[in-house]
Amino acid sequence: MTELSIYETSILSLGALFLGIIMLIKGGNWAVDAAVFVAYRFNISPMIVGFTIIAMGTSLPELVVSVVANLQGSPGIAIGNVLGSNIANILMVLGCSALFLPLVSKISMALVRDLVFMIIVTAALSGLLFYGEISRITGLMMFATLLAYIFVQYKMGDDNFEPDDDMSELPFKNSLSALGTLFIGLASIAIGAEFLVNGAKVSAHLMGVPESVIALSIIAFGTSLPELSTSIIAARKGETGIVIGNIVGSNVFNILMIIGLSSAVKPILDGSFSPQLATFDSLVTLLIAIVFTIILLVMGRINKITGVFFLFLYIAYNVYIYTANIAV
Repeated sequence: MTELSIYETSILSLGALFLGIIMLIKGGNWAVDAAVFVAYRFNISPMIVGFTIIAMGTSLPELVVSVVANLQGSPGIAIGNVLGSNIANILMVLGCSALFLPLVSKISMALVRDLVFMIIVTAALSGLLFYGEISRITGLMMFATLLAYIFVQYKMGDDNFEPDDDMSELPFKNSLSALGTLFIGLASIAIGAEFLVNGAKVSAHLMGVPESVIALSIIAFGTSLPELSTSIIAARKGETGIVIGNIVGSNVFNILMIIGLSSAVKPILDGSFSPQLATFDSLVTLLIAIVFTIILLVMGRINKITGVFFLFLYIAYNVYIYTANIAV
């Protein structure tokens, strides 16, 4: 391969990465807005909209990227995307949001339950990765657990994920136009995921780093941008409870829905992903979830100092995984 061809390939792969991220963000926004409109039109309760459509909608980029990557024989991208997204959700999204306004949360049994459940789910994923294999049956059980979790939230009347009132005033003339927008949004997500995965694989090869590292950093950052923009807007409006609730719910969805459905479609076999994901990155994800839970339950808030600390940890983590994996 000549120097010119390497340069051209680098430009094309980076272009595919950025195009994929843009399509994922725009497609995710279109899909969520349209889905919320349809839900309100058919009188679905705001709580159900939040727990299902909103939470699942903001996880659609991660879901499509992970399923496509696993089908293409790159389960490391699927796993790295989920772990990296969960790390980014806490350290990057909450960190940036706290810079605009301290994220204050009332300590309730519902919040404690959600935080503990997030830790249990994260620990379970770490255990599965150590075991080395996530079978199709295990994936289906993970997704079934998510459905049970949503049902429990419904029965207990928790409404952490209630959307803003503005959600019911989305600019669609009728359900048909909303459904058309939903289709376009989902198509954009699918195409964007294809660009992102292929661009990431080429970039990983050119940079001499494992695909999992690209997934933990670039892909995870890109697929977390919808959560970032939504959380910053909510924080600026003073809706800090929504920010924290959505992040906790998103992390649960990322593991149970994305890894669950990805492995249900195609089992993740032992030896098919980088051992670092099981021995280091999954433990970092678990540790961050625990630290976040302790800080929130003890202090009752994520203040600006904690936000800066979270952002520092996020940058340090990304610097480490690159410096530790760049081929020499």
